Amino acid sequence: MATTKKTSEGAGFTEAEKAAMKQRAGELKEEKAKKTGRSKKDPLQDVLDAIAAMEPADRAIAERLHEVITTAAPSLQSKTWYGFPSYAKDGKVLVFYQPGAKFGTRYGSLGFNDVAQLDDGNMWPTAYAIAKLTKTMEKDIAALVKRAVGEG
Repeated sequence: MATTKKTSEGAGFTEAEKAAMKQRAGELKEEKAKKTGRSKKDPLQDVLDAIAAMEPADRAIAERLHEVITTAAPSLQSKTWYGFPSYAKDGKVLVFYQPGAKFGTRYGSLGFNDVAQLDDGNMWPTAYAIAKLTKTMEKDIAALVKRAVGEG
């Protein structure tokens, strides 16, 4: 489990937060290299590697979410975002899974960014806690992802 201890008496970033920022900096560097044709990395493989590196409970959820998301919305591009398995539309992260162990929380979260078309009045959820993934939840998530992409 990642450490959540603050660097000094409640101030600053945790080691896990610093690691996530370093991961994001690497991802941005890789995106720039890809645009200039200098990248040989496969974003899908990066996602699969990120999932494989998770602790068992998070990995089981992330593997199923990957299958559900890529089946529900095959137009999304797999990529990592702050080291999380993420799925983008037109280069912008639409949905991601934040494993619980990464920041020492008791559950992982399925999150949606502002490009997701989930608007419902003046307030709607953009993140869902997932402690255990069921078949019914998988169907609900598939429908939510399709809606977020604009296909549902």
